Amino acid sequence: MAVQRCSPSNLTELERICRDEWEKLPKCQACSVIPKKTRDCNRCQRCFNKVSLELNPGLNSLLTPLPPGVGLLHVRAVGKNNTLHYLLCSQGAPALLLVHTSSISSKVEVDWPAFLMQNTTGSLKVTPESSVLYSNALVFTRLWEYDDVNDTADPEHLPPSSFFQPYELQNFTWGDLNKTLDPTGHTALLCGRDASESFSNGSLCLKFSAFDVEGRDQGWPSLLHNANSSQLRVGLDGVAPRSNRSRFSIELQAVGDTQPMSRVDMLQSIDDEYTPSIFKVSQWVSSPVNSTSPVLGYAQWKPVAYRRPSPVFEDATPCRHSAPVPVAQLPPSGLVRAYFGGEHQTTGLNMTFSITGDPFYNTTNYLSWTVLVGLGSPPVDLFSPLVLVIMVVGLGTPMLIILLGGVCVCVRKNRPQTQGYEPIHAKPGYVSHL
Repeated sequence: MAVQRCSPSNLTELERICRDEWEKLPKCQACSVIPKKTRDCNRCQRCFNKVSLELNPGLNSLLTPLPPGVGLLHVRAVGKNNTLHYLLCSQGAPALLLVHTSSISSKVEVDWPAFLMQNTTGSLKVTPESSVLYSNALVFTRLWEYDDVNDTADPEHLPPSSFFQPYELQNFTWGDLNKTLDPTGHTALLCGRDASESFSNGSLCLKFSAFDVEGRDQGWPSLLHNANSSQLRVGLDGVAPRSNRSRFSIELQAVGDTQPMSRVDMLQSIDDEYTPSIFKVSQWVSSPVNSTSPVLGYAQWKPVAYRRPSPVFEDATPCRHSAPVPVAQLPPSGLVRAYFGGEHQTTGLNMTFSITGDPFYNTTNYLSWTVLVGLGSPPVDLFSPLVLVIMVVGLGTPMLIILLGGVCVCVRKNRPQTQGYEPIHAKPGYVSHL
């Protein structure tokens, strides 16, 4: 799958200049120069970041060889006066950690021998630690499978006997990130398998994408992203279901340094151009309690999954989430334990795929779902040009007809009255010869 970037045709002239100048300059030095050349482009600093990828930062593989299936991807996005660090790790349950710092020179430090022990707090740091403004992690902990005998697609109201033993993602064998890393496209593909027979020809994959510019992914659901966000596309492919009526849900947990993602907001729209038939977007957000302060971080998705890698309209299937609930302990992720450690606030929810009447998983043996993870307020979809044209035509045409009708009435009422019919016998001097 290709990474969607903002194409030149989608950028204004000032933004093109901004991007060109940025690429010419090293690291964040571009930030202090660009505004002088493009003072009208006030979007430059929030639309563009300098992104770089690094695998297993600071590792000496000769001194500390990695166990099979363990990898740590570090993505560094440098802005004007801050840095975003994304860390994707496959040690234990796969996790994506986001750290925001106030320094353009902040870096990741890993004590690899301690990190690989999976229970050493502080073995992974972002330094200087005093520059850290915000941190949050999204962890994929379990894959649930249940036998939907009555076709309800509602696992919350099913008896425990309907559920199969869950797949613990911490026990998966994960692939080598080095083989799928694309530094140019800022992407990496992490695929894992369970030791059971069900995964003999199947896999669970996480497609990670980092962005240096605003834009949309080419494939549905075409989430709007910006330079402060990253994306994970989850794909369940070729897994042998344990019943003919199997459906799946995935368990997610969020860990926060001060404010975890504790609530899910649902936004409505009348525009479905980028995601046909989907008029909602869900946002699992981190924000101060009882405060009007803006959102600190988020996980955003549209409530839809797809049953084929290259879907058509009929391959879309709705999905829904459970309410976030507090979790008593940290998720089984080596990355989370190394960075957070101790007691930190954790919340969790389940993402369930399909609704009543939809085909079961064995129809295509494929499911994909996409989530955006980022800093600050989530991107908001504006009306697309197509919808704006439809609104103008749909609302403007009746208004124009009413306006023209009113003008015609006014003109007719103000027109001078013509003299009425005058009988001929009323004319003086007329003599009838009949």
